[in-house]
Amino acid sequence: RGISSYQRPKRPLTAYLRFVMDNRPAFREKNPGVSNLELIKKLAGAWKELPASQKQVYEEAKKTDWKKYGEQMAAYKAQLTPAQAAALKEQRRKRLAKRRSIRAKRELSLLGKPKRARTGFNIFLSENYQESEGISPTAKMKKLFDVWQKMSASQKQPYLQLAQDDKVRYENEMKSWEAKMIELGREDLVRSKRQRLKKKPAGTAKKGGIAKKGDTAKKGDTAKKGDT
Repeated sequence: RGISSYQRPKRPLTAYLRFVMDNRPAFREKNPGVSNLELIKKLAGAWKELPASQKQVYEEAKKTDWKKYGEQMAAYKAQLTPAQAAALKEQRRKRLAKRRSIRAKRELSLLGKPKRARTGFNIFLSENYQESEGISPTAKMKKLFDVWQKMSASQKQPYLQLAQDDKVRYENEMKSWEAKMIELGREDLVRSKRQRLKKKPAGTAKKGGIAKKGDTAKKGDTAKKGDT
């Protein structure tokens, strides 16, 4: 807070992006009818075939800019207050966490992880969302939620049954998927592994054990007194 975004130095472009920026206009002129995606593919192919000596020009320019960037960042950080520096550090932590989350979701998608089971309300929502009236998606959600809340148990039952069936589907697919992950050496993605990590610490179990032994000893003493 209190720091304008323009004050922070911008990260230098990579060698490849420099090549794209320099050559995009010429490629666009030669290929006026292609889409932006096709144009990027052509530029990527040209970069791949570019001789090492020509790539080196872009690499050297990148190194020069990175050196300048380091100096600018040092000056930028020097002017920050401790609170501002802490705020920027927290922003960076959240940004990196978000990137890791996106990468993890993308990896799970590529590995074919089954989609989670839907709830009864989710199924009801998907069936009625397009037909419902509302100024905005939020208004539609609120309206459908209110309708769901007012529905009787018998009206909800078909959706709850579909949700139960979907849960069975999910569990069956997950068992097959997890078996496949174990074969691939990705035990870290298996739910049982996570559950083991979430168990109580060993110290807690030991304390419980000691307490039980103490209780047993007390019972033994009581029994002996009774015998006496």
